Amino acid sequence: MYCRLKKTTLATFWVLTAVSLSACSTYIPHALEARGVPVRTLKPSAEDVAAAEKARRQQEQDIAAMAAVRENQSFTERRGTPEYLLGPGDVLKITYWEGAKGTEHIAEVRADGKISYAFMDDVPVSGRTVGELHEALLEGLKRYIRAPRLEVVVKEYRSKTVLLFGQINKISPGPSGPGKYALKGKTTILDLIVTAGGPVTGRGSSYTGTGQTQVVVGDEGGNADLRNVELLRRGKRYTLNLYDVMFKGDASQNVIVDAGDIVTVPELPVFGERVYVLGEVNAQGIYRLKDASDLLASLSLAGGPTRLAVKSDIKIIREYQERKGDPVILSASYDDITKKGDIAQNVALKNGDIVWVPRILIGDINEWITNTLPLLDYLLKPAAYREAYGDSQNLRFLKY
Repeated sequence: MYCRLKKTTLATFWVLTAVSLSACSTYIPHALEARGVPVRTLKPSAEDVAAAEKARRQQEQDIAAMAAVRENQSFTERRGTPEYLLGPGDVLKITYWEGAKGTEHIAEVRADGKISYAFMDDVPVSGRTVGELHEALLEGLKRYIRAPRLEVVVKEYRSKTVLLFGQINKISPGPSGPGKYALKGKTTILDLIVTAGGPVTGRGSSYTGTGQTQVVVGDEGGNADLRNVELLRRGKRYTLNLYDVMFKGDASQNVIVDAGDIVTVPELPVFGERVYVLGEVNAQGIYRLKDASDLLASLSLAGGPTRLAVKSDIKIIREYQERKGDPVILSASYDDITKKGDIAQNVALKNGDIVWVPRILIGDINEWITNTLPLLDYLLKPAAYREAYGDSQNLRFLKY
């Protein structure tokens, strides 16, 4: 039978875990018919659920709105065509034509947003498009010259920039990789990433191991996590799924970037689908799911239970996305599987499962959950763990 974990509030649910890494063992998956002690299901308050759902819907609406804007600090639409908005620091090349002969003039937009040209001083530039500046300069010259001909282009874009961090390819020649990029008009976040070199792909696999703790790194097609690209705009964070933009055509996530934006393309975990085998085993660690597809396989990779292990009370913690972070705990008996042939308890593992082999019999499942939540947070929600508990070095894979 399944032991189900309930939540009081999302905060309480994860904070409960911090207390006890020192009171528990490691996790181990269990069978379809688990023997576990029923667990009181903890639920967040209705107010918390409503607030979280409201915030989620609001972010979705904000992201969709940012993907559909027709004007921001960098561009505006004129007659349905996006045009760059000039600003301080931009360098302009103004060419005056007399017949076939052109005379060039280079002008940098001053901090006050103006330039001087020919007979005209303090011509307002900031906030205008190139076309609007062209018309203004022509009107000014007409006071002195009959039918003047001018050409205005942006020689260097400097006034609007964004910062790009994370897993971006560095290619040559030309600027690429993480860094500061000038906006040259209407630019989507996907345009920005591709122009900067594209997301990093193609990291292989590796293996590390020392003493009792081992980590096995699985194969991964690419190490840029396009499903969790972060946009920081005016102090507010948004998470964008650019994988859906690229492969499912979801344009609502392809935000149009604005001046001052900070974009981070995070790294995928350097392992692929994995399971964690911890506690009273001979080689604790993270193992590829394809090599540890069920409970017995995972324990075999981990060198089997130690002589101190309580093999009749192995726990498997499994998180379900549809349960919004509320995990299910399964129990299994290694002895029943190996000595009685009860293969129903040889649970098929899933990505992210935590197999815990305890040293002592787990009597009160609720107390055990309270003690082990920090470890669960550390493994499955490292950012939340750092925010709640600080330095992860305080957490060690020890045996209890």
